[in-house]
Amino acid sequence: MHQHIEWPEGKKFAFTVFDDSDHATLENVKDIYSFFTDCGFRTTKSVWPVAGRENPQPWLGGATCADAGYLAWVKHLQASGFEIGFHNGNFHSAVREETRYSVDTLKELFGHDPSAMANHYRARQNIYWGDARLTGLNRFAYNVLTRFKNRGAFKGHVEGDDYFWGDICRDRVKYVRNFAFRDINTLKKVPFMPYHDPLRPYVNYWYASSDGGNIRLFNKCISEASQDRLEEEGGACIMYAFFAKGFREHGAINTRFKFLMERLARKNGWFVPVSDVLNHLLRVKGPHTLTDTERRWLERRWLLGKLRTGTT
Repeated sequence: MHQHIEWPEGKKFAFTVFDDSDHATLENVKDIYSFFTDCGFRTTKSVWPVAGRENPQPWLGGATCADAGYLAWVKHLQASGFEIGFHNGNFHSAVREETRYSVDTLKELFGHDPSAMANHYRARQNIYWGDARLTGLNRFAYNVLTRFKNRGAFKGHVEGDDYFWGDICRDRVKYVRNFAFRDINTLKKVPFMPYHDPLRPYVNYWYASSDGGNIRLFNKCISEASQDRLEEEGGACIMYAFFAKGFREHGAINTRFKFLMERLARKNGWFVPVSDVLNHLLRVKGPHTLTDTERRWLERRWLLGKLRTGTT
């Protein structure tokens, strides 16, 4: 099923990161992006465009673009070639007009509607999230596995609900993240991404990611052997990371992470933001509409991984 991809500029593979906003502040992520800049990586930094109206849960908070210093730094990142992604409006649930306002604010601040986004933890406005990520027996199995705690919990795609914003997502967001896998070659796991799912019409295109949810998982996923395999396979890696959570230790960037990223940077890879990778795949392969067989295969593959590892 895997299709060989010709990457731009004679590059042998693609590598990028979608960095989740959770916990991010100037103090705990700025030097990681300075390091990435020096290495030649240009990735996607997600933001919360507007200030929260609630106090964040202790494990969920972080800076928003209402912080002038943080906003100035994020704008500098954008000017340096990094993509600014969307991670919902802020760190809590938001009704339709709040979400519309946050998309408007992102466009005002950064000059464009969000291209790549990811849902945020347990925000009620998440679109096709929880058990709505799955269909049929796969949905039932997921609900049993999660003790039904996510059944019907997310309403971003439910017309008429206070949290509905599906039409806004369809009209203004190009790519939405869904399944994550513990393998460096994201494209090998989901060879038809970016794809459109006709059962989930409010998302234009879905993309998958490789699971880097903490520093241990990230480093394991980009190990020396994995890097070499990604290069040999000519694949694409979209790491999902939380750079604010454990990637710095005792005031410095994690030593193993730094070594692995420097090693990767010396390879002939295409190190561009998430949307650039997805746009290239879309140009080369053309739009793909998910079939019923592909949907069942993809959902089952993710569920089996979740049974083994708890992948998000």
